[in-house]
Amino acid sequence: MPAREQGTAANALKLSSGHEMPAVGLGVWRMDAPAIRGLIHSAIRAGYRHFDCAAKYQNEAEVGDALAEAFEIGLIKREDLFITTKLWNSDHGHVVEACKDSLKKLRLDSLDLYLIHFPVVTKHTGIGKTASALGDDGVLDINTTISLETTWHAMEDLVSMGLVRSIGISNYNILLTRDCLAYAKIKPAVNQIETHPYFQRDPLVKFCQKHGICVTAHTPLGGSTANTELFGSVSCLDDPVIKSLAEKYGKSPAQLVLRWGLQRNTVVIPKTSKEERLEENLAVVDFDISSEDMEKIKALDRNYRSNQPAKFWGIDIYA
Repeated sequence: MPAREQGTAANALKLSSGHEMPAVGLGVWRMDAPAIRGLIHSAIRAGYRHFDCAAKYQNEAEVGDALAEAFEIGLIKREDLFITTKLWNSDHGHVVEACKDSLKKLRLDSLDLYLIHFPVVTKHTGIGKTASALGDDGVLDINTTISLETTWHAMEDLVSMGLVRSIGISNYNILLTRDCLAYAKIKPAVNQIETHPYFQRDPLVKFCQKHGICVTAHTPLGGSTANTELFGSVSCLDDPVIKSLAEKYGKSPAQLVLRWGLQRNTVVIPKTSKEERLEENLAVVDFDISSEDMEKIKALDRNYRSNQPAKFWGIDIYA
């Protein structure tokens, strides 16, 4: 991957597919439907050009309505936005149909990036239903008849069909990423993973970047309030070192952590439902964290995953 120089934050990273991906985006996970229109429009006005969606978030239709209105009123042109969405676990055997369903809801002709949301195939529950069916034992009903290789080749078909410009993976570890590279005709342009100061995952980040795969950091702030509510996890934003460094640079802890992510050559997609935070999360390109302070943040790594679906699935798919 053509990397920006350490200590700088380019506006976009060039993907292996040849397309550019804005380095800061807005995640729409857990964004309440009634608030989406206002948040999307405010984000565009603030300068966001990258929106990260997923079928699982169950708000693609609301995002699509907001985008359609933004195009109609001349707030932004479609070609100036980078829109990502994701294939849910239950739709691996129905990739084309699932992608078309997302496109219909998003009111788009094509996607800039389509990702496999998790490297796990589950019982099909209907296109776009995105359920996580559990077996009689209360454990996620995992389908063992569809391989990730089969799913990937179906993802590649989306590119040849003109439905998707770039394809990628999400929540893949080093070995699964290596396998994907081995069987891919079109290699994954992106691996979207949880990474933040408490869960830095340097080996995985470096492996992806070495092989031309851009790393996007979901949960780049360690989950903050959302993951505390869902999983009872602790956010790195409350860490004394982070707070002290943020004060040193005259920034908020969130801005410091996002800047740290950019200086690792990763894309960051913080989620917020507060309009006042939109500009704050975007204002992270006007300062540099020194090498010495980057090392201080590196020392905070706890190998601490804050987003753990095992709470709902009855099985730790990362085990």
